[in-house]
Amino acid sequence: MLETMMRGESGQIGYLLRQANVIHRFKVEKILEKFKVTLPQYSILSFCALYPGLSNADLARGTFLTPQTLSVIIANLEDKDLIVRCPHEIHGRIQHINLTKKGRNLLKKCDKPMRAFQKKLLVGFSAKEAKIIRRWLMSMVAQD
Repeated sequence: MLETMMRGESGQIGYLLRQANVIHRFKVEKILEKFKVTLPQYSILSFCALYPGLSNADLARGTFLTPQTLSVIIANLEDKDLIVRCPHEIHGRIQHINLTKKGRNLLKKCDKPMRAFQKKLLVGFSAKEAKIIRRWLMSMVAQD
C-alpha cells in the first residue's frame, strides 16, 4: 500500500523528486568517475568556467555547498592544478578562483558525456514539455 502511495505517476511529488535526485546523482557520479572527478568538483569547475573570478562565497552559494566543504574541495582542485586562486584587487582576504588550462581541458572531457546524459533525461518529451519541466523545477526553488 505504501509503495503505491509513494511511487509511480500518482506518487507523492516530494518522494519522486528525492528518488529522481538519488538516481540522477548515482548516474552522474558513474560518468564522472572515469575522469576521477566528483560531482561537487565538477560543479565547481563548471561554475568557474561560466563565471570566472568567483569568490569562495559565490561558489558555495552557486553549488549548494557549505563554505567549509567548498574550501576543502577548492584546496584539492588547486593541488591537482585544475584551478588557481588570485587575490582580489581591493579586498585582501577575498580570492578569485579561475580554471587553469588543465582544468578547462578536464572540464571539456567531462562535459561531453554529461551533455549526452542531460539530453537523455528529456527523451520522450517535446520541447514544450521540457520547458514546462524546467519552469516547474525553477518554481520549486522560488517557493518559500
